[in-house]
Amino acid sequence: QVQLVESGGGLVQAGGSLRLSCAASGRTFSSHAMSWFRQAPGKERDVVAVINWSGGYTHYADSVKGRFTISRDKANNTVYLQMNSLKPEDTAVYYCASDYQGSRSWGQGTQVTVSS
Repeated sequence: QVQLVESGGGLVQAGGSLRLSCAASGRTFSSHAMSWFRQAPGKERDVVAVINWSGGYTHYADSVKGRFTISRDKANNTVYLQMNSLKPEDTAVYYCASDYQGSRSWGQGTQVTVSS
């Protein structure tokens, strides 16, 4: 099983940028598909972005297309979410997730707050 630790959240003004990091431990990390999810208060946890094991495929929720970029650094076992042009509606706890052979692991989450 892989352990995931997110970092990089914080408070930012609308229009600003943040980069989230997800550090992973585990021998099979390079074979895992990775995702970022977010959950706002009173709402369900929704997928934001996905990247496959090689980094050659990415997918984004419509609400973040053109503003967010997911990437992975296999050498450092880290996945990133670059968030630009942030909006107040992007405010949520952001979670990193790993999928491998039908099993999903979650990080503890990092808070992102965008002020108007």
